[in-house]
Amino acid sequence: MGEILSGEEIAKEIRGELQKEVRLLKAENNLVPGLAVVLVGDNPASMSYIRGKRKACEDLGMYSTERNLAANVSEADVISVVEELNTAPEIHGILVQLPLPEGFTQENERNIINVVKPEKDVDGLHPINLGKLVRGEEGFLPCTPHGVKQILMRRNIKVEGKHVVIVGRSILVGRTLANILLQKEPGANATVTICHTGTQNLAEFTQQADILIVAAGRPNTVTPDMVREGTVVIDVGVNQVADSSRKRGYRLVGDVDFEGVREKASAITPVPGGVGPMTITMLLYNTVWAAKKFNGIS
Repeated sequence: MGEILSGEEIAKEIRGELQKEVRLLKAENNLVPGLAVVLVGDNPASMSYIRGKRKACEDLGMYSTERNLAANVSEADVISVVEELNTAPEIHGILVQLPLPEGFTQENERNIINVVKPEKDVDGLHPINLGKLVRGEEGFLPCTPHGVKQILMRRNIKVEGKHVVIVGRSILVGRTLANILLQKEPGANATVTICHTGTQNLAEFTQQADILIVAAGRPNTVTPDMVREGTVVIDVGVNQVADSSRKRGYRLVGDVDFEGVREKASAITPVPGGVGPMTITMLLYNTVWAAKKFNGIS
């Protein structure tokens, strides 16, 4: 029976460290890290996520603000708000909440993200920060992949020299995480294989993994027969499945058959309570770091 890797516990550890750092910045430098979130439309999941960010900032003593825009605004309207935040001295981090509503294309999304100042891009999605990651230079790491790395590091799971198999190739998780774990640095230096919807005989690859990371966006993508004994399994997926026993009519599950795979894994993240809490925590981490960099604090 595999060990449960609680992202909630690790996130609590990191937030405790950040809270102390925020207090020091305020006391010694009169500096309060500031985060601005741009929300387009009223997607319930996005709104819930933003409430979580707001509360997290309050708990740490950080400043947060939101810009809420109607779903039918234009790309130019959103860019105008981002440009205003780019020049706001009290704002050190800008997050454009994704996904954008229907009507916005992938090109619209890219155009908006590209306007965010790289030094305020705490989501780590600006081409400059992604380019720095590929080149092995210092820059903001995207929050979910960074959260996965922190789970592995803080629970002393050796990555160096191991075979990491990632199921999923999105820029938000799969491709970015592969670049993070390939770097020749602590908590990385792995051999990485990326699988995706076009991969034939997926189990042939997942069965080779020392560390298996699943971010496919589909329940039961990985079943027990696809995992060898002793594998570390990180489940990034969050899916709603119907459940009449729940008041809300559904429950959250990951991309992995948790109960079955746990029988074979040496360690596994749950859903919820695994990678999810780490995403917001690493956003806070990036915002504090951005405030320090902007003010020349090491």
